[in-house]
Amino acid sequence: MDVGVALPQMAADYGPRTTVDWARGIDEGPFSSVSAGERVTFSNPELAVTLGAAAAVTTRVRVFANLWVLPAHPTAMIAQQIGTLDQLSAGRLTVGLGVGGREHDYQALGATFEGRHRRLEAQAVELRQLLDGKPPFDGADPVGPSVVQPGGPPLLAGALGPKSMARAARWADGVTGFSVGGRRRELENTNRLADRAWADAGRSAPYKVNGCFYALGVPDSLEVLRTFTARYLAWTGPEFAEAMAADTWVATADDVRKVLDDAEAAGCDEFILVPATADLQCLDATQDAVASH
Repeated sequence: MDVGVALPQMAADYGPRTTVDWARGIDEGPFSSVSAGERVTFSNPELAVTLGAAAAVTTRVRVFANLWVLPAHPTAMIAQQIGTLDQLSAGRLTVGLGVGGREHDYQALGATFEGRHRRLEAQAVELRQLLDGKPPFDGADPVGPSVVQPGGPPLLAGALGPKSMARAARWADGVTGFSVGGRRRELENTNRLADRAWADAGRSAPYKVNGCFYALGVPDSLEVLRTFTARYLAWTGPEFAEAMAADTWVATADDVRKVLDDAEAAGCDEFILVPATADLQCLDATQDAVASH
């Protein structure tokens, strides 16, 4: 099983040097990918620009957009950003696509929250066509630049439930899930649903990614992790956010190795560690923990 590390975009201490320093460190470590996610009404840097910087200072790891909230954007713009990132990374790009759950982000972008699941599938199909060079409308030039990877980057679906899995099996190359607490049962359930949906669609098993929040190598790492989680999930309401924060536990090197063992046993092809701090001591400790796994 591959192990990726996300940039600590959502951490409160993210600073001007964080993207470059972390991306370089991830590229030098025993990791498979460097990733970033999307959120608009929060303190994080924007996904495409951040990954562009990461692509420019790395040479080995996959560059993973994990994930784009596609229904909140015009499809052609995402196609152009994907083509640009695939070129900047020399064909190392992987793309996750999902619907998100934060209505404020849709509102901030002037997009409609209702009907987002239906729009995701239609836009994903359109996105493939645009990446293949089909013009967005009659008489138009194709959206550029052209992708480096034949057929375009792998497209993974941020699907969790049976209905979204069934839709994803019609267009995606795999799934990218997330377990806030990194619980093995959640990972197993997600992977089981994905395998079943792909089998029902007559397709071979999907590529399966999952991940969790963690903190490592910093003082009071468990408290750092739980404070981060409650802040990140504050939009869900204080009671739910605090309950989810209390369920997090990956805060020592042994915990990291345990969650990776659980993820591999659950059938994940790749597991993404999402840091709760931008402190580079966390990345250094993660390199040691994963290298000894």
